[in-house]
Amino acid sequence: MTGTVTHDPPPGTSDRPGRPLIVTEDAELLDDLLRLCAAAGATPEVHPCVPDHGDGWATAPLVLVGDDAARRVGGAARRRGVVLVGRDQDDSGVWKRAVQIGADHVLMLPDGEQWLVDRIADVAEGVGRPALTVGVIGGRGGAGASTLACALAVTSAREGLRTLLVDADPLGGGLDVLLGGESAEGLRWPAFAASRGRVGGGALEESLPEVHALRVLSWDRGDCVAVPHQAVRAVLAAARRRGGTVVVDLPRRLDDGVAEALAQLDLALLVVPAELRAVAAAGRVASAVGMVVRDVRLAVRGPYAPGLDATEVARLLGLPLAGEVPVEPALLRPQGGTKPPGATGRGPLARFCTVFWERALVEAGGTR
Repeated sequence: MTGTVTHDPPPGTSDRPGRPLIVTEDAELLDDLLRLCAAAGATPEVHPCVPDHGDGWATAPLVLVGDDAARRVGGAARRRGVVLVGRDQDDSGVWKRAVQIGADHVLMLPDGEQWLVDRIADVAEGVGRPALTVGVIGGRGGAGASTLACALAVTSAREGLRTLLVDADPLGGGLDVLLGGESAEGLRWPAFAASRGRVGGGALEESLPEVHALRVLSWDRGDCVAVPHQAVRAVLAAARRRGGTVVVDLPRRLDDGVAEALAQLDLALLVVPAELRAVAAAGRVASAVGMVVRDVRLAVRGPYAPGLDATEVARLLGLPLAGEVPVEPALLRPQGGTKPPGATGRGPLARFCTVFWERALVEAGGTR
């Protein structure tokens, strides 16, 4: 069980990791808290009461106060990020003691263990502003969504942002292939199929192939492996905690795993060729995506059918226009040994991606 006492945001959300502070004399409770810290990858500072020097209490990103120590810390300066930890589910007095010490949360073990591991891991990881996460999905098959997703990721990395490209379509050809990195060493989606709880953001980043200064999470060349939606949630949440940008190439079918990916997006780009059948198909895709993603924008791809332009396609679909995605003839030929989409920084596609990121990052509050 966990409960919130105040609504102040906790510290420990800066880019610099810190050590949690444990205050307790209960040996059994201390063993449990040390075990949970170890599971979260954190080394705590332990004291039976408020540290004599006082700095530890004021500067620790997270303070775990055993219920046995509540009275001993009652006179300490009020601060955010204090969790009162106990075991007696029937002790109604714990809430009063939490208010007296200015705790943000009350947590009872063992029920609240996973919540506490996540909070401690945030501290150990030095969580900052989450990544700006953009999904790209085609309005119809062959719309060019994968090409645009790769170009967006390559452009983001070229601008110096920490970038992760996620291939969410197990039946696609593999974004690592499109980037020319199919032989790059690192883990692919099947390695994360068993993930259920928290995945460390730093460990995830280091485990993935690095291609063109960005990390890629794609599929291997083996048999198709079903990745449960819980694993998708854990992996994408870890990716977002690292900051920078995350680009997700989405399939047009919407299963539980895709729904989890959509739920992590800040915005979705729907790529629609400017032809009537594509617009009709895109309307159904937009309706489904819009049930999960609040910010869905349109990227129209030429050439244009008679009577259609980007503004008219946006009007028909009722979506804001992110821009027109130009067609570069070189991208329509087999990749061979050529550079991936957007790699040179020149050409209309690269310019589209650069303008997109400039606008999206400003809207999201600046560079991440």
